[in-house]
Order: sequence, then C-alpha cells, then structure tokens
Amino acid sequence: MDKKNNNFAQLYQRERNKVNKKLAEVLKNRKPESLYKPSDYILSNSGKRLRPILVLFSAKAVNGNMNSVFNAALAVEMLHNFTLIHDDIMDNADLRRGKKTLHKLYDLNTAILAGDSLLSIAYEYLLKDCRVNPREAVAAFTEGLIEVCEGQSLDTEFEKRKDVSLNEYLIMIEKKTAALAKMCCKLGAILSDAKSSDIKALSDYGLNLGIAFQIQDDLLDIMGEEKDFGKTVGGDLVAGKKTFLFIKAFEKAKGKHRNELLKMIKNKGINPDKVDYFKQMFIELGVIEDARKEIKGYTEKALKSINRLSNKREITFFHWLADSLIERNK
Repeated sequence: MDKKNNNFAQLYQRERNKVNKKLAEVLKNRKPESLYKPSDYILSNSGKRLRPILVLFSAKAVNGNMNSVFNAALAVEMLHNFTLIHDDIMDNADLRRGKKTLHKLYDLNTAILAGDSLLSIAYEYLLKDCRVNPREAVAAFTEGLIEVCEGQSLDTEFEKRKDVSLNEYLIMIEKKTAALAKMCCKLGAILSDAKSSDIKALSDYGLNLGIAFQIQDDLLDIMGEEKDFGKTVGGDLVAGKKTFLFIKAFEKAKGKHRNELLKMIKNKGINPDKVDYFKQMFIELGVIEDARKEIKGYTEKALKSINRLSNKREITFFHWLADSLIERNK
C-alpha cells in the first residue's frame, strides 16, 4: 500500500472509530433495558460503517464541516441496522458479521421492536443536524428508507418467481442496497448546502458504488470464506435467492446444470451440502467472471460521477474507497 492509500485507510479508520464510539453512547442509560439492550447489541456488532463514512466525506467534499453532519451519519447507520434486523428475520439468517442474528439470540418479537426503535432514534438524530435545508434532508432520508423497503419486497417477490430478468434484478438492488449509499452521499451534501451539480455527482457516485457493492456481495456469498465474510457461505443459494450469479447461470446453463437450477427454483433453495456443486457450476459457466466485469463496470461509472465534483482535491479519497471496496473479501 503506497503512502497516499495508507493515509486514506488511516483517515477512514479514524472516522470509523469515532462513529463506533458515538454509537456506543446512543442507547446508554435508555430504559427499558429489554428494548435497548438488544438494539445496542446490533449497533455494537461493528461492520465497515461505510454509510456514515459516506455522509461525513460527502460533506467534506463540498467544503462542509464533518462534525456538523455527525449526528446524521449516526442516523444512517441506525437506519441501516434497522434494515439488517428485518432482512435477517425475513431470511431466517443465523449469522450477521460473524455473530448470532438478533432474532436468533433473543426472539422474533424482541428483534422487530429493537429494529423499530433504531429507526425512530435515527430520525431523532437526523433532526439534530437539520440546521440547513431541513426539508430536503428529511425528504432524502425518507426516500432512501422507502426505496430500501421496496427493494426488500422485490427481493422477497423474486424468491417466489421462476423468471427474474437481469434488468429486474438490477432495479431491485438499486433500491435495496444502492439507494441507501446514494442517500448517504446526498444527505452529507444537502446538509452542507452544496450546489445541485455537486449533490448530483455525489448521489450518482453512491448509486453506482452501491450496485457494485451488492454484486460483490453476491460474489462473496459463493466465493468468500466464512471466517472473513461473517455470514454463512452459500446462504443466498440455500435461501433460494435470485442473485446476479444465479440469473446469469440460468441464462447460460443447459442439460444437467439447467435441471439443477430449475430444481433450486422448485425447492426454493438448496441443501447446504450442494453449495460446492453450485460454486463449481458457476465457475464453469463463467458467471464468476461475468460478475467481476459487472462490478468493474459499475465502479467505473461511480468514478466518472465523482470526477464531476467541483472540489477536485477531494476526488482521490472516493477513488481509493471504490478500489478498496472492490478488493474486499468480506
């Protein structure tokens, strides 16, 4: 890692540490414990904190003060964790970031209520930073939430359908994953009173980065190592999800491979002992390489978007961030 990249990595880690420290204080001393202890469990199970980082550095990119949007950054992380709790419930997932999911550690009702509390407190924190363009900020935040719900609904609908096109899949992940990354970039810029062209450049960066990020997640689901990935490898296949890899494989497969894919659709998933077979199938059909090309393509779109930013000095961080997300193994 060269000196500049190392500096960016340290900068990211420094802000991530600040986010973690502040998140640890959000629910401190709140009662009842039966509500806030489970909520705190999910917040303390630290991930990359990518979304709050996008808020903070988008503000910085338009000459805003990162401290003036810090509560908003915490708000998007709480919103994100609300979606994760409900996503895990709907998928009946066992692990999240290498630890038990909330509904498995506690119970279903506790997890639903904990998620709802995080969403409510997210709005509480967002409003603390709405000194500039408050209506636009709340509207962007709410639009992001609505799109995530729409994307999750499409994802669930696709599990029941036999015929999901690649275009439909891309619309789904644009809503479920990319809309939140887009909102984070947009929010940081709006709260810093950025001009419309810079808000658009940052929003487009977040959108394309989010799509690349989700396809990379699909790829890691089958190609990752569980100790790095933090989730059960092959979990999407076991759950019967129509990911980028599955849809591309279905387009290409013939004979035995096609029959196995049809069987997965009929059975709404596969047995865990079949994951290695599907992994080998995806490699043979070339869909692993297809996914990597798609990730690269959307990343390049993100970089073209951020290159339109007025403040050219801040562009390099966003380039580094995109590159580091492509090369991630978790």
